Amino acid sequence: MRHEKATRLLDLARMLAGSAEGLTLDEMAQALDVGRRTAERMRDAVWAAFPQMEAIDDPPTKRFRIPSGLDGLFQTPTAEELAALRTAADSYKASGAESRAASLYALEAKLLSALRGSARRRVAPDVEALVQAETIAVHAGPRPFEDQALLAAIRTAIKGLSALSFRYEGGSTPGRTREVTPLGVLFGRSNYLVASEGKSGKPRSWRLDRMSDLKVLDKPAPPPEDFSLQAFADESFGIYHDEIQDVVLRIKKERAEDALRWRFHATQKVTPEPDGSVLVTFRAGGMRELSWHLFTWADAVEIIAPQALKDMMVQELREAGRAHGAW
Repeated sequence: MRHEKATRLLDLARMLAGSAEGLTLDEMAQALDVGRRTAERMRDAVWAAFPQMEAIDDPPTKRFRIPSGLDGLFQTPTAEELAALRTAADSYKASGAESRAASLYALEAKLLSALRGSARRRVAPDVEALVQAETIAVHAGPRPFEDQALLAAIRTAIKGLSALSFRYEGGSTPGRTREVTPLGVLFGRSNYLVASEGKSGKPRSWRLDRMSDLKVLDKPAPPPEDFSLQAFADESFGIYHDEIQDVVLRIKKERAEDALRWRFHATQKVTPEPDGSVLVTFRAGGMRELSWHLFTWADAVEIIAPQALKDMMVQELREAGRAHGAW
């Protein structure tokens, strides 16, 4: 029965899209062999799904049609989709990601300009209502450095499989000019170029805010065929890359529900224990950044392994204690 109703609604949509002058409610009812009230409900259902439907005054009644055929029908963005795009752009802007925010605002403008006037007028109030009613909480942390010209140069090099050179104010030799093969960009609390230096160089991360005098070189620099930016990112907790270790955490039963919904790492396995606690296991580097995160779990987390993470946590606790006069 539900399939039959859906088929009848699609039939009505085809009729409205195939009629140049449009259909009145009485004509819809006659074509579908239903009452006028049922035809009105079916028209409203089609209109809700495809907001570009037009109402044309034809006194003493109105005609309804879907302009541009069914191709445009299925490509028109909904208010929810446009609101999600705006919220994402606003979130980028609030966090300091001005370049990506500008790209999403430009995309929103292009989508709206592509809509017919009547469809745009219908969807705009719903978009504004949703944007006003939904927002993203901005968490404390560093504002990522995101220079549009620098990102554009990196993207040009990646698309053209070209080498990059830049002066880098970091690492063991600050101020040195580097020549690298660009592999990708990691966006996070700070933004990083992932690149390899030299023919046998391993991929490493370079902070964008420490780069200057960046140039796209007329020199081919294709990435290794087996390189995966996602796999590289998954090797670490956060950005820092060091020795990859097996991490085992036990979350007390008082926070078990939180742990079951939490994403510690892309490779994690979360296992409920008989005593109500939760065991979280994954492989990653970046023990210092992981220890910083575990502070937020207070005494609800117990580090089972590795010993290096335990030692790092104890060191961070001692330093925090000294800073606040605990000992």
